[in-house]
Amino acid sequence: MDSSDIKTMVRTRYGNIAVAETAGCCAPATSCCVPSAAPDLHGKARQMGYSDGRVIGIDMTHEMLAKARGNAARIGAANVEFRLGELEHLPVADNTADVILSNCVINLVPDKPQVFREAFRVLKSGGRLAISDVVNTARLSEDLKSDLDLICGCVSGAAPAEQIENWLAAAGFHQIQVTIKPESREMIAAWAPGRGVEDHVASATIEAHKP
Repeated sequence: MDSSDIKTMVRTRYGNIAVAETAGCCAPATSCCVPSAAPDLHGKARQMGYSDGRVIGIDMTHEMLAKARGNAARIGAANVEFRLGELEHLPVADNTADVILSNCVINLVPDKPQVFREAFRVLKSGGRLAISDVVNTARLSEDLKSDLDLICGCVSGAAPAEQIENWLAAAGFHQIQVTIKPESREMIAAWAPGRGVEDHVASATIEAHKP
């Protein structure tokens, strides 16, 4: 499949997930990279010196945006806006963001180096990248690599940690750290029971700063 085919497939899959009100991208009851319990994001943000501030959410599907806007309206979140766009071409001006957050999305994007270049562009000087995603830890067999469900299921598109570090450095980031989470093995095994995907990918946190 070429990049356009992969994008179309991912857009369709996650648009349908939003409409169907089903769970996260890879696991039946949780998001793919973090525990199901919601962290105290407001408290942590304040501890790090951020105000209640402005949040821009970006997604490539109208369905996910509609769901996000509905959720924001339901809880009265007036400091959030949502924009249609792709990670490779963010609908955000240069030097805008203090922090870029992403959960289990970049592994789905064919042109990952472009994603990191875009992140660098929109971050302010001193801004940071804080990502949870799936990384490749061992070579995938051709069977796993070409499985369409695993391409959309956060497995086949995962890149090795070392390659991610190289892409981030090439984009201009420093203080780069990719931390693999071995405890994710059991969760990942449930994504494709009996296929051994837990031997090939793992959840990881990816952090980097713009000078």
